[in-house]
Amino acid sequence: MDPDYLNAFKHSASDDQPSLDCTTTTPGEKRRYIQTSSLKDPKLQELTTFLIDWINAELKQEHIVVRSLEEDIFDGLVLHHLLQKYTPVKLEVDEIALSTSSQKHKLGLILEAVSEQLQLGASQLKWSVELILSKDLLATLHLLVAIARHFQPHLPLPSNVSVEVVIVEPTKKGIKTEKVVEYVTQCREECQPISPSRADAFDELFKLAPDKVNAVKQAIVLFVNKHLANLGITVTDLDTQFADGVILLLLIGQLEGYFLNLYEFFLTPCSQAEMLHNARFAVALLMDGGLLDSPVSPEDIVNRDVKTLLRVLYSLFSKYK
Repeated sequence: MDPDYLNAFKHSASDDQPSLDCTTTTPGEKRRYIQTSSLKDPKLQELTTFLIDWINAELKQEHIVVRSLEEDIFDGLVLHHLLQKYTPVKLEVDEIALSTSSQKHKLGLILEAVSEQLQLGASQLKWSVELILSKDLLATLHLLVAIARHFQPHLPLPSNVSVEVVIVEPTKKGIKTEKVVEYVTQCREECQPISPSRADAFDELFKLAPDKVNAVKQAIVLFVNKHLANLGITVTDLDTQFADGVILLLLIGQLEGYFLNLYEFFLTPCSQAEMLHNARFAVALLMDGGLLDSPVSPEDIVNRDVKTLLRVLYSLFSKYK
């Protein structure tokens, strides 16, 4: 974001209201900013972390590492590589643009190509060259979410993420502000309450026959160990050993008959974020393969939700038993 506008949102400890400065904004021009308090929202932070992990996993082979959406997306380098990964589009642009004018030109070509791939008209775009180039977080989030949804529709993006946005419009009489709630991601089907008609076999099992849960676990453990034996892996505790996503990914690879490159996941995850990356990757593979009847939450896998894990493993068991 332009330095001239940073002062517009100095946090006030008393009322959390922005202090606005429109000296460089012409009358009638509207600017949109994420309210300071929304930046601390755990759901927004979860989405930001998810997108960073997703980009790093997708572009790991290119040795590209994103640490900040504001600082690492604006110049078009990452967007260009994502476009190349998902489409056959070839753009005649410099890998690294040094001047502001060349960055703007490069970014314009990339965003134009993205819009064509997403089949979005100008009125549907929630980003622009100017906004992305000025490191606008809201526009960057909208752009990356649109790309992720189009090219990886089964990617389990954090759902129902909204932010409070302040719209600033300088007028001849002073500064006009308006607050609105803007959704970055919508609520997926699985965030709706489960009705009795949607309850699956495991809901019924845990509710009506909890004594049979251990028998189901034992059958699935035998199935898992049989298919992981050639990797020298033995599962003894179903409730805990799948939480980091590693064994689940290796099992999917064995059953589906493909090799998972080590740059795509964390073989020895050492943080919650790395475990969550693995779980999300596993769920995405299952969804892409049509192995899940309904979406599941990767967070539930990491949090050792037994019912979720049994749903996932049973989907594999029922196909390969």
